[in-house]
Amino acid sequence: MCFSLTPRREYRHRSGQTHTQLPSYGLECPPSPRSPMQRALLLLLCVLCWGCPQQREQVQQHFRFNNGAEPETLDLHLMTGVPENRLATALFEGLVNQHPETLDPLPGVAERWDTSEDGKVWTFHLRSDAKWSNGRAITAEDFFVSWKRALTPATGCQYGYMLYPIEGAEAFHKGKLKDFAQVGVKVKSPLVFEVTLSAPCPYFLDLAAFKTLFPVPVWLVEEHGDKWSRPENMISNGPFKLAEWKPNERIVMVPNEHYWNRANIKLEKITAFPYTDTETAYKLFLQQELDWITTVPTQKIEEVKWQPQAYFTPYLGSYFYRINVTKPPFDKVEVRKALSMGFDRSIITRDLLKAGQLPATYFCPRMPGYDPPGGLPYDRAKARELLAKAGYPDGKGFPEVSLLYNTSEAHKQVAENIVRQWKENLGITVSLQNSEWKVYLNDVDNQNYQVARAGWIGDYTDPNTFLDMFVTGGGNNNTGWSHARYDELIAGAARESDPAARAELLREAETILVEEELPIIPIYIYVNQGMLAPRVQGWYGNVLDNHPYTSLSIREE
Repeated sequence: MCFSLTPRREYRHRSGQTHTQLPSYGLECPPSPRSPMQRALLLLLCVLCWGCPQQREQVQQHFRFNNGAEPETLDLHLMTGVPENRLATALFEGLVNQHPETLDPLPGVAERWDTSEDGKVWTFHLRSDAKWSNGRAITAEDFFVSWKRALTPATGCQYGYMLYPIEGAEAFHKGKLKDFAQVGVKVKSPLVFEVTLSAPCPYFLDLAAFKTLFPVPVWLVEEHGDKWSRPENMISNGPFKLAEWKPNERIVMVPNEHYWNRANIKLEKITAFPYTDTETAYKLFLQQELDWITTVPTQKIEEVKWQPQAYFTPYLGSYFYRINVTKPPFDKVEVRKALSMGFDRSIITRDLLKAGQLPATYFCPRMPGYDPPGGLPYDRAKARELLAKAGYPDGKGFPEVSLLYNTSEAHKQVAENIVRQWKENLGITVSLQNSEWKVYLNDVDNQNYQVARAGWIGDYTDPNTFLDMFVTGGGNNNTGWSHARYDELIAGAARESDPAARAELLREAETILVEEELPIIPIYIYVNQGMLAPRVQGWYGNVLDNHPYTSLSIREE
């Protein structure tokens, strides 16, 4: 999932109580910055501070957070970023939900499911009380037409590949198969939806909980076109519905009275703000006008890491730069390798970011059963040698190129540091270009860039969520890069049932990506960082930074 700002398993239920470290689930972990006694004392001060009388809101169960950017869209099949995902999970619900702490599958629109002995056929039994926000019943047909829309080439769904484990889905999405009846999805009855996979997929329930597989009110799309997701038109099926959208100001969501589990929803209002300036959001948090900020300003890291409202925890995400390999001089692999080896990542993580980010020359974070390849380490002499081999000794003759990033002070600081190192180490000049989130996404999607900042957060806890995006023509490839052997390895891993053999295939693919071809420059592995008000209850941390609003409530003060 494309990520807009700097920074899953966090550390325990965030309910105004101290967060005790839980297991890291095999992920690389930043060190805990405070002792139990420090946490307890600081928590007491925090609670007292947040309990100080200020003007009370009429809406007590009101959760306010900074979303980091103005959403590009609320169309489930067109959205690609984390800011959009935070809204999608409030407004819509798929067949499957996930536990807010463990991420284990939980019933959603489907109250139960069965799978065949060979693991290829999944049968979902929909609950009879699942309804759209206008009271219309949700049926298996809603999922059928929604998944068909996601896979229809004309829709332009970049995440259509999330459905590729389904028999015939990839061929239909790529226009090679014209008859959707040959795709492995069937409406067995109004409340029974059957899915046939081309091979067993160990993470299929995780996919079923992903936004691209949520139901879209297709009849509404046909009626209103691209305006179907405006507040005056939108009909959704999640725990909340869209009440207000003032562009570049706020999005307001209120409970969906027709949601099947409405009785257990405690929040009465959610407001998402699109502040790109982390300092502004931080100040509003201190003024108790925000309950959650997803990024701490870089210059405040050392100050706030000792405060119990702050958290710095493992995150399944990678920060990197895309390279447009279709544009000179980046069509030369020696140039791409030189850029990757021409700067010291530890300077960025240790001296600039300071939140526990891990310098990385690999792309996919470590996780249980998978260790990524080493990548290309910082080596100034080797980088200069590669640049000379490409025809640019000491950087002479190297054209001035630009680095694109979406507006954010943190992205700017990282880019300035890397560009400065490239100048000092390689003798090349790279200018900086920043754009607002929507413009940035459009430029990246259309390969209107030379080098571009990127972030990828795992959609599920498997290496495939990172590596399959770079197959030829992949919806989120956006580099112009294509490699036949890489494609073969990713396809082979999808068919491989033995976990160890599958991991080896994926590791070989990543070796091509980060050691041989370099259409991307890995920079660091994210940490999940932010600040949460003590009055928020029902908060669990996890490595995907997914926080179901169904579990949240505001403690009465």
